[in-house]
Amino acid sequence: MFARITGAAFRGILVAMLFAMPTLILPASATQSPEIILFIALLGSALAISEYASSFPSFVEFRNAPPINRMRFAAAAAAVGSLSLLAAHPLAPTGLTALVARLGGWLGGQLDFAYSPVQMTVLMMPPQVPETVVLMVRDAAGLVSAVAAIAIIVFALAIRVGHWPVGSGAFNVWVNLPLFDPTTGGDVVQRLQRDGRINIAGGVLLPFAMPAAAKLAPGLVDLGLLAAPHMLIWVISAWALVPASMIMRGMAMLRIAGLIAQKRRAAYAAPEEVLQTA
Repeated sequence: MFARITGAAFRGILVAMLFAMPTLILPASATQSPEIILFIALLGSALAISEYASSFPSFVEFRNAPPINRMRFAAAAAAVGSLSLLAAHPLAPTGLTALVARLGGWLGGQLDFAYSPVQMTVLMMPPQVPETVVLMVRDAAGLVSAVAAIAIIVFALAIRVGHWPVGSGAFNVWVNLPLFDPTTGGDVVQRLQRDGRINIAGGVLLPFAMPAAAKLAPGLVDLGLLAAPHMLIWVISAWALVPASMIMRGMAMLRIAGLIAQKRRAAYAAPEEVLQTA
């Protein structure tokens, strides 16, 4: 009980620090509403504490199946931190911000090729936006694309090499998939495989679909707001990390479906072995 509450409090602090990270890194002149950021940080912290302090799951998936949620959080922290340093470089340059800006410029240039998601983010910017803002968006997209790709690759290695989720103990479907009802909707394996494939397909298409939708609906989305550092950080982070999280969720669903199918085959094979030895 004490360990669970302590772990929930620690997770709540980390979530609050994640939301406050841009404000802590950017100069004070770039933050116009610190009270709103404080409220969001406290709200996120309270949600994390209430979820992990409870014995019963509510909405957070894979709660007791590390390290998928830890990888998601680490990717979010890396993306928000790197973009905060990138956005802080024109305002308050330091050696660290210069290093991140140089890395972002190199990644943005390398990934800005024909039909790439990074190029889509560049093409969605309206012509009246200054070139410096367009380059900042390109560099930010290159940085978070690299972070998202690394997170997906590391999770794939955790499945392949670390035998996730059985490598860390038994997998409880009810606790780790609280929004998934295994008693309705047909065969569990087929439903998990279908949901997994849908998540992977959606995660692959979303980085292309979001810039295209913003380009086709200029009256609904003001892309000039990306000139604001906080808006740039959170919008570009969501553009890359939401699809990456969907791909990781799809990979996890397919892995769980494979484990259930494997257990079924072993259970069906056991009676036949008994009959053959009798």
